[in-house]
Amino acid sequence: MAEVEAAGTGTGGSPEAGTGTGTGGGWRRPHGPLQRYYGPPAAEAAEAAPDPADINGPHFDPEVFLTKVRSECPLGQLLAREAALGREIRALDSDMQTLLYENYNKFISATDTIRKMKVDFRRMEAEMDDLAANMAAISTSSARVSAALQDRHRRGAQLAGVQALLRKLQSLVEVPGRLRRWAAPGAEPARALRCYARARAVLRHYRHLPSFCAIEDESHAIMADLAQRLRARLRDDTLDPKELTECVEMLLQLEEPPEELCEEFLGHAGARLEAELAALEAELPQADPCSTATTPPPASDILDFVDRGSSAFVGNLCLLAASYRSLFEGRPGAGDGRLEVFAATLTTRYFELLERRLALERGLGDTSLLVRALDRFHRRLRALLELLPAAGAEAGAALVARAARERVDRYLRALQTFFLGCLGDVRQALAAPRPPGKEGPGLPDLLATLASSILGQLKAVLAYVQLFTAKDVAFASLPYFKGEFCVEAVREGLVVAFVRWLCRTARGFADSPAERGAPAAPPALLLLLSRLCLDYEATTISYILTLTDEQFPPEDTGPALTPGPALCAEARGAAQRLLDHYVQVQGAAVAQMLRKSVETRDWLGTVEPRNVRAVMKRVVEDITAIDVQVGQLFEEGVRRAQSSDSSRRAFSVYSSSRAPGRYAPSYTPSAPMDTHLLSNIQKLFSERIDIFSPVEFNKVSVLTGIIKISLKTLLECVRLRTLGRFGLQQVQVDGHYLQLYLWRFAADERVVQGLLDEVAASAAHRCLDPVPMEHSVVELICERG
Repeated sequence: MAEVEAAGTGTGGSPEAGTGTGTGGGWRRPHGPLQRYYGPPAAEAAEAAPDPADINGPHFDPEVFLTKVRSECPLGQLLAREAALGREIRALDSDMQTLLYENYNKFISATDTIRKMKVDFRRMEAEMDDLAANMAAISTSSARVSAALQDRHRRGAQLAGVQALLRKLQSLVEVPGRLRRWAAPGAEPARALRCYARARAVLRHYRHLPSFCAIEDESHAIMADLAQRLRARLRDDTLDPKELTECVEMLLQLEEPPEELCEEFLGHAGARLEAELAALEAELPQADPCSTATTPPPASDILDFVDRGSSAFVGNLCLLAASYRSLFEGRPGAGDGRLEVFAATLTTRYFELLERRLALERGLGDTSLLVRALDRFHRRLRALLELLPAAGAEAGAALVARAARERVDRYLRALQTFFLGCLGDVRQALAAPRPPGKEGPGLPDLLATLASSILGQLKAVLAYVQLFTAKDVAFASLPYFKGEFCVEAVREGLVVAFVRWLCRTARGFADSPAERGAPAAPPALLLLLSRLCLDYEATTISYILTLTDEQFPPEDTGPALTPGPALCAEARGAAQRLLDHYVQVQGAAVAQMLRKSVETRDWLGTVEPRNVRAVMKRVVEDITAIDVQVGQLFEEGVRRAQSSDSSRRAFSVYSSSRAPGRYAPSYTPSAPMDTHLLSNIQKLFSERIDIFSPVEFNKVSVLTGIIKISLKTLLECVRLRTLGRFGLQQVQVDGHYLQLYLWRFAADERVVQGLLDEVAASAAHRCLDPVPMEHSVVELICERG
């Protein structure tokens, strides 16, 4: 009945069905006939809590259901519930009849099938019972067989143990014979040692038995003889490191004293390493301290030398260290630092040989070859230091650093030599004779060639030096090459040092007098070097320092750097000194002509002037040539505005304060006057002229300085001479000619006019008959000249 109700009850079968809620609560119509027949799935049944009041649940209890309905539902709802249940029961009966009618044939077939299956099942149960009985019998037989097999295995093991013991005894009996055969000279001592090592413990354990004692004594005697032969072989100088290691290892297996073996091992290895160092030293030329002859160059390059040293000496030293540690590590009396002291002594000597070989690299050679050699040396040394940390790490790093610094110093000397060679080429170009109609290179071309050559050479040197800090170079990771090398060696020791040396060398042409017999520097060279130093101050120094800092970046906490403005100030100072010296040299050359022209002439007995003296024309020509020369390298400069009659101004032998008209020569004094007094009065009201003041970096300032020196010399020479009337007139003509042409070269025409006025006043003061020439005649002579 419960199954029928569970299969046919719908939503009305719940207590809440009368309330009209068809979807609420936990009531759910089973889906399909099979589900209604077999009930809810096992998972849902396990998840839902057992509810005895659930009419469709597997735990339904009618008493609990009725008690719950009577207690919760009123009478009207109970009556309605009763009517609903009656309708559901009738509907279920109708459905069951319909289902029975529709599936009657299926039920009949299923019943027949079930009956047949029951018959087959009973037959299978009978067969299974027979099979179980057979299996029990088999299990009993298997247990008996297993017990028999275990007993046989146990007896077999006992028999195998007896046989093994017999074999061991037989092998122990054969030990002396085997040892005698394998330990014979030229045989297999290592195999004899392995045999003796296996038998030694057994023989010692059973030594109290006479037979075993005899075997042990005989074996010990054989191995003692082997130990003596190994000792003799250990003293053979022809053993290679591998054979030496094998020999010492066999002696240690024979329980020889480790202290003695350690000494012999190091002594033999040391002799071999000393021979390798001697072979390296033999490649180095022997320099005689008392001889002045040049040391011959080495037979091989530095890379070959380092390769031989690394593969032979350093490689064997690494093998020695590894063998020593594998043989004597942890043994008493052999780990007291002997290896470290031994290796430190040998590596120190090897470093000395390599230092001597590096000292033979006098020229620049191939820097990449040197870098590769130092890189291989550092790599092999680093492999050695992994085995022997105290084998000279600091000394090896210092050797590489010294080699790099020495190469940088050589590059500095090469740059200096290159600069002097360029200066020699410039001097030769300036002094070379020029065929008629063919001009040589001008000063701008020489300056451009000199500057570009120096800068290009410096950049090439920096590129070579940068090989020491390349990323693929092992020693570039050392602290020295990251900081001190970049700053002190390259920036300060190479670039800054070269710039300062260049400025000092250029300035030396002005500060140092020429040696006796040596030609003085040509003025054009002084002018060119001054311009070169000025260009360095303007742009080149900052460019070079920036390039250096990019290729060799300095550390923030490194040593102090030379500031760029300090170098620029040195370059400007050198340029100023050279330009001042150029003015002095050129002024002295012009002044020398004027001095000779004044000192070699008879100013008292001279005739009336009819033309300008040739020396004055030569002065104007030289000043014009200097103007062209300076204009090739320096800017024009700023001139003071000239007066409208600058080129026509008269050259007066008296002070302008005495002239009643525009031109002094048109005035004839009515009474003699003291011209010296008038000259001194004029100086009080005239502007003082500084003859040797520093010149500026422009053409007019340079020419003004040269003109001041020349005219001041003319003034001093005139003051020392005594003149007649015609001598005074000749000075008047020469001065007017100079005035006509020199004013255009000076920054201020008043400087030229003032000096020429002083020359005229001095000439008039030194004249015995001061009668000047008419101005028109002076102009005519100068125009004709």
